[in-house]
Amino acid sequence: MASRDLSHLPNQTKKVPFFLPLLSLLCFISIFAVLSYIRNTSSVPSQPHSSLQFRKPPGSDPTEPAGSCDYSDGTWIYDPNASPKYDNTCKEIFKGWNCISSNKSNGRELVKWRWKPKHCDLPPFDPARFLEMYRDTSIGFIGDSLNRNMFVSLFCSLKRVSSEVKKWRPVGADRGFTFLQYNVTLAYHRTNLLARYGRWSANSNGGVLESLGYKEGYRVDVDIPVNTWAKSLSFHDFLIFNTGHWYWAPAKFDPMKSPLLFFENGQPVVPPVVPDVGLDMVMKHMVMFVEKRLKPGAIKFFRTQSPRHFEGGDWNQGGSCNRQDPLLPEQVEELFSLKNNGTNVEARLVNHHLYKALEGSGFHILDITHLSEFRADAHPSAAGGKKHDDCMHWCLPGITDTWNDLFVAQLNNVRFRTK
Repeated sequence: MASRDLSHLPNQTKKVPFFLPLLSLLCFISIFAVLSYIRNTSSVPSQPHSSLQFRKPPGSDPTEPAGSCDYSDGTWIYDPNASPKYDNTCKEIFKGWNCISSNKSNGRELVKWRWKPKHCDLPPFDPARFLEMYRDTSIGFIGDSLNRNMFVSLFCSLKRVSSEVKKWRPVGADRGFTFLQYNVTLAYHRTNLLARYGRWSANSNGGVLESLGYKEGYRVDVDIPVNTWAKSLSFHDFLIFNTGHWYWAPAKFDPMKSPLLFFENGQPVVPPVVPDVGLDMVMKHMVMFVEKRLKPGAIKFFRTQSPRHFEGGDWNQGGSCNRQDPLLPEQVEELFSLKNNGTNVEARLVNHHLYKALEGSGFHILDITHLSEFRADAHPSAAGGKKHDDCMHWCLPGITDTWNDLFVAQLNNVRFRTK
């Protein structure tokens, strides 16, 4: 403004060189200050519109608003009056997970521990209300036996209030049930790696892998989903995925004797990659496959890694899990800390890969890892009936009931915000 006025004063043209730089500098500083103020004020986050919000962990849907409550940050509180949604008579409970029938010493105590987030509450879901709210819908659990653990928990909770059930196997499912009064279907689709895999042996005619000295292993096609779940995407309204445990299973996929050998577009990945890199490749392709084939309007979750609690060695090294109460925070860090290379660090390592692969996708992350890390007391242990302690799966009734409380609360929240 000042410089424009000076241009109309010919008798002061000699003074322009003196004043013009100073005035221009003042003008630039003023404009910069205004722009900085606008940028800073526009970055202030808006307040959430709903009291039921969830933490947005790394890799979660960027369109989701930051939550007012972190459900993964809390404490397990003992409630002597707590009662389970179902008991050990539910026939779908796998024998090795039925800690009450197997007489595990703390089998009946497990459900008396309630997860209490620091700044809010996570109420147990109401099975009768759930069936009424989700009439004419289908829920698919897609993953390894830990997802079956969660699937059985949800089924037993619902069957307690609605016993008229049809048992069947929809679209490649390992098992499934429909609650006839409500037309609500639950199905479990077993898949260890998400991608298709099978035994591989060297060809007598030779090949790239043979030239590198490989004689046998497991072929994993990173871009092809296994058929147990590939067709389920057009059937289910809600899906819960998981994977990870089998990528960290050297007892089965021995790096030397029976390694995972990854293939893409029908050709071996050369040079061969380690399992965690293979997991990244599989997740990239599977996320794209799901988003292209998903039923319109369907909601998809990816459950984070379920922690193991072996102490004194791994499952095949005499490891055990004999705790009677949840761990203290410092004990959790001793077992799972990445910085300290904790004994069971696998859970957090897997999550890093999952978060990276899911970033920017349409998946909602169901974060059960940290709350589960405390529950070293909740595994079948020696009561599982195996030759070794089962410190990976969970007793039923047990902690996966809390996973379903979180799943139902988050599902309700997502549906509420998207309608």
